[in-house]
Formats: sequence, C-alpha cells, structure tokens
Amino acid sequence: MNTALWIVQGLLALAYIAAGGLKLVRPREQLVASGNFDWMKDSSDAAVKAVGLVEILGALGVILPWLTGIAPILTPIAAVGLVVVQIFALRIHLVRHEHQPLPINALLLLLAAFTAAGRFLG
Repeated sequence: MNTALWIVQGLLALAYIAAGGLKLVRPREQLVASGNFDWMKDSSDAAVKAVGLVEILGALGVILPWLTGIAPILTPIAAVGLVVVQIFALRIHLVRHEHQPLPINALLLLLAAFTAAGRFLG
C-alpha cells in the first residue's frame, strides 16, 4: 500500500507542479489563446496566478511532509486541499459546459482522495 501511495503522490506532484507552474510563468492571455484554458477568459490575472500557486503548494504538500517526516499530517491535509481544488474545477467546467477537462479533473480528485485516505489511515 505504501508503494501505491508514493506512486500516486508522485503523479499528483508532477501534475500539479506542471499545471501550477504553467499558470505562474505564462501570461493569462497566452494560456487563453492556446484554446485549452477557456475558463481563464472570465478570471483575472491574479486569480489565475493564485490558482497556480495553490497547485504548486499542494504538490509540495503531498510529498515533502511525509518524505521528510516533518509534520507528516500535512500530507493528507494537502491531499484534501487538492480534492477541494478539483471540486471547484469540476464545478467551473460544468457551469461553462466544458466537458473535455472533466475526466482529468475526476481522475485527479480520485488520486488526491486516495492519498488523503491512505495517509490519514496509514
């Protein structure tokens, strides 16, 4: 079980560092122009950067506390935070009738929930 949790935590960290990093380093207009981030049309630059920062902090949170043994309770808490991020993402995409991102949002939600449950109980 521990190996499966580490694999999932690594996948979550990679996904959220990539997604969050993209939101932090690229201008919102460039992301919108790519056609993959329509939800950003109705968001401010600061909101997009804030989402990116939350994603990166969540990625670090699902790895570092458990890895270092420093406040390991923060790992499942970070995973719960990522569940919340995905709940909001799902809601935004559903309201905007954007169905393409829903499967990845659902997968990330399930992986984060698995991590939270596994680390809270383990």
